[in-house]
Amino acid sequence: MSDPGSRNPSGADRFRWNAVRESAGAYYRANPLDRIAIIRGRVPAAYVVALTQSMQIPKERLYSTLNLARATVDRKIHKRQRLSQEESERILAVVRLIGQVDNMVRESGEPTGFDAPRWTAEWLQRPHPALGGRTPGELLDTADGRTLVTDLLAQQQSVAYA
Repeated sequence: MSDPGSRNPSGADRFRWNAVRESAGAYYRANPLDRIAIIRGRVPAAYVVALTQSMQIPKERLYSTLNLARATVDRKIHKRQRLSQEESERILAVVRLIGQVDNMVRESGEPTGFDAPRWTAEWLQRPHPALGGRTPGELLDTADGRTLVTDLLAQQQSVAYA
């Protein structure tokens, strides 16, 4: 079933705002045009609550990491509104990372008991030498930073398989 607030019949209409792990995997595996449609369809603000609960982090940490205005997002949650396209893109960057991590673990053959949202939350807070000692989370508020973090995660998978 599609998200009832979606007006876009493409990828956004097929995307389900269910459990974070399920939606993260679906978003990660979606083709780029469908991901664009999902972003343009905008994320229900309530998904932020599910995401932070799944990652086991306070909302304030996510807001700070993604440079989101706390009052604005909290108001949208309370009024059951959707995030803006820019806010949605930032939230979905984290969702995509979770999907990427989950996919990496599944490819390794050891997914049982692994908590991709929680692991991702912890990884985002760890300083990394390839980032000049910065944490991956410090870079998620810009498009180039998100690309750098996604690429770094993929490189870590390559090293694990080498």
